[in-house]
Amino acid sequence: MDEGYHVNVLTVSELTFAIKELLETSLPLIWVTGEISNFVHHGSGHMYFSLKDEKAQLSCVMWRGRNAALGFTPESGKQVEAFGRIRVYEKRGHYQLDIMKMVPAGVGDLQAAFEKLKQKLLDEGLFDEAHKQELPRYPERIGIVTSPTGAAIRDIVQVLNRRFPGVKKILRPAVVQGDNAAQDIANAIDELNLYGEMDVMIVGRGGGSLEDLWAFNEEPVARAVYDSEIPVISAVGHEIDFTICDFVADYRAPTPSAAAEIAVVDAKELLLSVRSLNERCVRAVDDQIKTGRQQLKQTLNQYGFRRPGDRIRQYRQTVDELLRTVGYHGKYMITKNKDRYLATRDRLKAMHPAFVLKRGYAVIKEQQSGRLVPRLEQATHADVEIQFYDGLARSRIYEKFMDKIDEKMCSNWVNDD
Repeated sequence: MDEGYHVNVLTVSELTFAIKELLETSLPLIWVTGEISNFVHHGSGHMYFSLKDEKAQLSCVMWRGRNAALGFTPESGKQVEAFGRIRVYEKRGHYQLDIMKMVPAGVGDLQAAFEKLKQKLLDEGLFDEAHKQELPRYPERIGIVTSPTGAAIRDIVQVLNRRFPGVKKILRPAVVQGDNAAQDIANAIDELNLYGEMDVMIVGRGGGSLEDLWAFNEEPVARAVYDSEIPVISAVGHEIDFTICDFVADYRAPTPSAAAEIAVVDAKELLLSVRSLNERCVRAVDDQIKTGRQQLKQTLNQYGFRRPGDRIRQYRQTVDELLRTVGYHGKYMITKNKDRYLATRDRLKAMHPAFVLKRGYAVIKEQQSGRLVPRLEQATHADVEIQFYDGLARSRIYEKFMDKIDEKMCSNWVNDD
């Protein structure tokens, strides 16, 4: 044989790996519908089966971590829709669907409708936390929207009666399953708002399949819950069930019974709490009275209360001492200020112009203008008035006899004064 025929020879493992890589990378995540056959729920928890139709079949596996959340029990002969990715099991050389999610046939369309409406209402802000109302702590009247014959109403009433028997329950019967259920539930919510005497409202029903709960996934119910002025607790199905109503409501309860638990406090616990608070108040008042009595006793035992006459006499003596001190200080300040006054008066008197003239000085003014003549050169050949201590004289100065008074002599005169 020509050696050229052996250039691209692959091992079984290499070829299988190439097929695996081709299938797993080229095929996206997909939904597949078919009938379950050869179903095996292995002891490990994993599920192995085939999906088939009239022309072909496909091997499938669903690992334990994923199938634990299934809302139904798979079995051979059931029509289902499976979501997953094609994988190649190299050891046996065959491909299989690695399933991530699986629902009964027909549920896929409902799920798609659910996701579409959910996204629409999310974009419009119907799920915003800012819009959600606080639940009242102690409601007096509770509105209930549910079937009057289902297990939900029995559970709600039973829990309310057990926890807070005095609360008033107002039922607006509603159809919770079927073609007209969504509009009837929405009408019930609107009617209870018009009635207007409820403190909180429970809207819900018991468990069921996605189809059974579908009325709570419809837009009329969502908008009625959003527009409700009464706080709404959504209580639809079991804990694993989520509906559009749950996202819009002010509070989501996992079950109808849990909604009743949330709506009211336990009267027994409330009574115990009130008793505990009452006991604490009584103890606090008693402690205050005891403390006040102790303080009063200590005050009465003080010296001033035991011998008030002595304390009054001591205060009188203190007042007398203060009066003597004030009197002495006042006399001292009067004498001191009097001496300052006399000294200031004498200085002002010595500075008075009349007193200066009396000592032999005179003031010379021009007769015509009345201006002072401080310099001799200004008075030459001028008519002047000379002001003496005891009178006024007029004169004319014709000549001067000296140019300037000796500054040293002037200084001596000043010092002598």
